[in-house]
Amino acid sequence: MAATDPRKFLLDLYSSAVEAVSPQKCLPAFLPKPSPNGRTLVIGAGKGAAAMAKVVEDHWEGDISGLVVTRYGHGADCKRIEVVEAAHPVPDAAGRQAAGRIMEMVQGLNENDLVLCLISGGGSALLALPADSITLEQKQAINKALLRSGATISEMNCVRKHLSAIKGGRLALACAPARVVTLLISDVPGDDPGIIASGPTLPDPTTCADSLAILEKYNIEIPPNLRQHLESGAGETPKPNDPRFARNSHHVIATAQQALEAAAATARAAGITPYILSDGIEGEARDTGLMHAAIARQVAERGQPFAKPCVIISGGETTVTVRGKGRGGRNAEFLLSLSVALDGYPGIHAIAADTDGIDGSEDNAGGIYQPDSIKRATDLGLRPRAMLENNDGYTFFSTLGDLVVTGPTRTNVNDFRAVLIL
Repeated sequence: MAATDPRKFLLDLYSSAVEAVSPQKCLPAFLPKPSPNGRTLVIGAGKGAAAMAKVVEDHWEGDISGLVVTRYGHGADCKRIEVVEAAHPVPDAAGRQAAGRIMEMVQGLNENDLVLCLISGGGSALLALPADSITLEQKQAINKALLRSGATISEMNCVRKHLSAIKGGRLALACAPARVVTLLISDVPGDDPGIIASGPTLPDPTTCADSLAILEKYNIEIPPNLRQHLESGAGETPKPNDPRFARNSHHVIATAQQALEAAAATARAAGITPYILSDGIEGEARDTGLMHAAIARQVAERGQPFAKPCVIISGGETTVTVRGKGRGGRNAEFLLSLSVALDGYPGIHAIAADTDGIDGSEDNAGGIYQPDSIKRATDLGLRPRAMLENNDGYTFFSTLGDLVVTGPTRTNVNDFRAVLIL
């Protein structure tokens, strides 16, 4: 299959990866049993939160109620759990209002009650409740600066926790003394549950000083009230030794590794040997593109470290330090960098797409590279290297008709990349 239709092969790998980490497949086995003596309240946030809530409704025995917040366009047809849609990656008033309502809902619970918290990637922006001394506009400005800075997801979420009234374990404390069970779809390299969506129900080992150091590292200016909030320790989060977390539990139900393994199985079934590089690659997307291109050429020219035909698969969350004014997320940036580096080298094809169906803030999941991509682009008057410098990967692949457009997948384990060498 791969040799005759590389494009379909790569799209099949991506589809297999996404399906393997869908809430329908992963969540039911982790539902707590038996039902509690008291109430069951379902809350949550993330791009997969509504789909997760629908699975809970379909499988839960007993009464449930609650509210989850998801990105615009990522809702689901829930009957008993309210679904609110809000903005991502920069928070808006709808996300702030939803977060406030969730905090109100969990007041007055007792030790017989259960709070089921459904968390997936995107929850940091969607569950936006700034600390008392901070405005939503200030949080939006910090979010935008962090997104453009090249900061890693763990660094961004460290800062977010210490400017929030709900993240970094504060939501769990508001639920006490009820028991909190958190189910998470991981979008962070390493699958640390405390980093996913900035860990609203998990204790936080990081500090206000860590946040200040990150802001300084990326030369992000902050207003005096935010600096005071962090320097005074007013933004400190509850720590792992806090006894109020003792009865709570959490389970990471879907990861990038699961997605990569599913894609690898699909490749083997098609007669192509897969090699998983890593499920946690970070760093600049364009540098990651150069690295993948170099490995692909080594395989093609020297049969090292793998023999062709094969497919190299990887995941993780790269970053883009925005310097230009073009369009495109990190997957388009990765793929354009790889395209420029390979420069039409024969027999190499690639896909890069986000498992949530949205590359950055665009309408595509990612794109596909083919050996003739650079030639076709040049024939159309495009300048690939200049477009890479302008962070304009979306325009490049859109012009070629090589965007991958899926719509929201309602899950999120971050980037999926596959490089096929024939």
